[in-house]
Amino acid sequence: MLARAALRSSRVLARRAASSHAAHHGPEIIVLEGKPSQEWLSKNHHIQEHAGSTTDLWRKISFYVMLPLNPSVAAVVIAYVRNAEAEHEAHLEHIKEENGGELPPKPDYPYLNKRAKPFPWGPNSLFFNPRVNKDMSQVAEE
Repeated sequence: MLARAALRSSRVLARRAASSHAAHHGPEIIVLEGKPSQEWLSKNHHIQEHAGSTTDLWRKISFYVMLPLNPSVAAVVIAYVRNAEAEHEAHLEHIKEENGGELPPKPDYPYLNKRAKPFPWGPNSLFFNPRVNKDMSQVAEE
């Protein structure tokens, strides 16, 4: 029973290794000696025709569908992002009006902005924005 399971698992592993090798390295090339058969020649010719027609199809899709579509898709994405950012900015302005012209202070949670060691460029993150992020140089001075 144990020998049968070991044999079965070794066959499965060998099959996986062979399929993995073929997937990553392409099919093995077998060199045949002698004249190729007519069946092999016709299959090879069919494969080359199929590859050529598929390449032509994707070339046409790329040039005649995707390129004209890109500017319109980009315009839609730009309009969406612009509207979302405008709504966000209006919301922030509303919060500022309610709090006397400034954003309310954010809670100072102890697990935020921990620094195990200083950054080479200073106490703040690389993409520090004073309107949004807490200035860690003020915390370091305290």
